[in-house]
Amino acid sequence: MRVIKTGLLLMFIFSGNLLMAQKKSISNKDAVTRSVDSRRTEMVAMSDKIWAYAETALKERQSAKLLADYAESQGFKVERGVAGMPTAFIASYGSGRPIVGILGEYDALPGISQKSQPTKEPLVAGTAGHGCGHNLFGVASLASAISIKELIEQGKLRGTIRFYGTPAEEAVGGKIYMARDGLFNDLDVCFDWHPGTDIQSGTQSSRAMVDFIVEFKGKAAHAAADPWNGRSAVDGLEAFTDGVNMLREHVKPTVRMHYAIVAGGDVPNVVPEYAKIWMWIRDSRRDGVQSVFERVKEIAKGAAIIAGVESIVSVISGDYEVLVNRTGAEAMQKNLEQLGPIIYTEEENIFAKKIQDVSQVPATGLDGKIYPIIPTNEDPSGGSSDVGDVSWIVPEIRLRVTTGAKGAPWHAWAEVACAGMSIGHKGMMFAAKAMGMTMVDVFENEQLRKDVRAEFEQRRNGHVFKPYIPDGPPPLPNETPKN
Repeated sequence: MRVIKTGLLLMFIFSGNLLMAQKKSISNKDAVTRSVDSRRTEMVAMSDKIWAYAETALKERQSAKLLADYAESQGFKVERGVAGMPTAFIASYGSGRPIVGILGEYDALPGISQKSQPTKEPLVAGTAGHGCGHNLFGVASLASAISIKELIEQGKLRGTIRFYGTPAEEAVGGKIYMARDGLFNDLDVCFDWHPGTDIQSGTQSSRAMVDFIVEFKGKAAHAAADPWNGRSAVDGLEAFTDGVNMLREHVKPTVRMHYAIVAGGDVPNVVPEYAKIWMWIRDSRRDGVQSVFERVKEIAKGAAIIAGVESIVSVISGDYEVLVNRTGAEAMQKNLEQLGPIIYTEEENIFAKKIQDVSQVPATGLDGKIYPIIPTNEDPSGGSSDVGDVSWIVPEIRLRVTTGAKGAPWHAWAEVACAGMSIGHKGMMFAAKAMGMTMVDVFENEQLRKDVRAEFEQRRNGHVFKPYIPDGPPPLPNETPKN
């Protein structure tokens, strides 16, 4: 009888502790959502300012300052200009482990300026716009980090929260330079999100990529009087593109190759002595990219021989594919379902349907529902991201949230329009809450951290991270900072 009573007492104590832990978790998550809601006015104002700044890669001086200054005003210790980039920074709060990071982006895309309206019209013709919603990205991530900082400050959580201001995702990949400098090495877990057209926990990878330039150098001559004295760099470039296009038949279906001719002669009556082509190669895996890249470098050598010119191949940058962490995604999914769908007004749906009409896609309106976790596709669609590099250093928990009209063009005017009004704002608020709630899980649940790490190590399989960038500092733009 005494054994039975003791057993019942232990069960009661265990159940009580479990209930208290659950209440604590719910309480901390409620605190996250209240914190984010309390900052709505400031978040919207910051995102709209960054939307209006529309600063492109490594020129995001106003955007980075806005976010860094706000983090500092909230009690974070801010280190600016990290990894050799004036627009990169780290904001930290707390001490000890776990150390949880969250990524924020804020660079715009050139040439897609757009008013916040459902028909195409530039705000300032020829200038940049946030066609990928990065004006929302950094703000939501910072708000999420602040909600955790408040819990650490109140003694409800223990550890360190770290917000990374990461520039130039759309170009050279600022995170790659930060990764090369070891700025993510001590993290236990890292979070990020991305604007999209639906809400899904991150179970899909991205494409690995290498970004490079091929230059051809020849010898100028009069194209009519003595062309035999010339060696055409454009002949070399054309032979190179012919070779690349022949190669397309002999690569795997997962490979993508695209290029732009940057320099191809000045006038017809001069044999051109210089030509330049900018090229990207993508594949599902980095080793696949490298295999194709080696062949393309040989094509460049052969093209130079054909034309009797010199070829120079220079790597600009390159991304790893994202290393998916399904354990972290499942933890995120529970919080998405707890939050429930985003509810849109009639006016917001009309706005989105007008964009869809103009874009000649089905006018279905906005999709704010929570999608279930889906199997990881080993041949991911879409583009590349420097988040991939971070995901090979630390377990990355990811999220996509609706900020635009489904089916409308991305990296284009349609998302710029939505990112500058309430459709984008609602997605930003949702993302901040979902990440903050999942960070509570990570801080409170040591077993979750262990399980996330175990999957990461299994998927990484001993690979040693090596960035796909040249030696030396980041390629900073030649500009005089504006006061």
